[in-house]
Amino acid sequence: MLIVSVLAAAVAPGIALLAYFYWKDRYDAEPLSMVVKLFLTGALIVLPVMVVQRAMSVWWGETPFLFPFVNSSAVEEFFKWFVLYHIIYNHTAFDEPYDGIVYATAVSLGFATLENVLYVFVEPATFGTLMMRALLPVSGHALFGVFMGYALGRAKFASGRRAKLHLAMAFAVPFLLHGLFDLLMSTASSSWMWLVVPFMFLLWLGGIRFVNRANAVSPFRLLKREEEVKSP
Repeated sequence: MLIVSVLAAAVAPGIALLAYFYWKDRYDAEPLSMVVKLFLTGALIVLPVMVVQRAMSVWWGETPFLFPFVNSSAVEEFFKWFVLYHIIYNHTAFDEPYDGIVYATAVSLGFATLENVLYVFVEPATFGTLMMRALLPVSGHALFGVFMGYALGRAKFASGRRAKLHLAMAFAVPFLLHGLFDLLMSTASSSWMWLVVPFMFLLWLGGIRFVNRANAVSPFRLLKREEEVKSP
């Protein structure tokens, strides 16, 4: 019974955050089946990511700078970006800028959720540690997904060099933020709270700003306003 409770605590933050960003879509909610598919795909890439990370650790070691930015951030964010680009970027369901945020957070939270579940089996986890992971690594993955998805949404509705630039930014921005997050977590010793908490606060501010921006440029916002005006 205790295992079931701990597993539920490990899974709940990812589901709750995904629901939050899904319901933030003001104008045209995405097919739930597609969101679930991307969430499960995010979970499935945990294994290949772990294999690549293990190989890189054996070849290059785990230096304080190399591990956060290369072994961890670069590998994880690239796999997420690769999945999004090849599964959803050209899909007909991706029909407004905010969709990029929905699908990117789905992949990111699928990854973070399975990672959290594995953590339960590898490390002795209490509800306190799981709560801390919900507030930091899991929500961190969600916010990296917001930044990735926002850039993908801009790329989707741009053309030429601008589209390519936003596609590159969809990887580069979460890569840098994720690497910095891991660097702070691994090197800040006893004072890490004073660095990580303000960093997470800024991530949330930026993430909510991008959520609002993406909704503000939805092609469906005018249709919804017309429907509201016509309704008695």
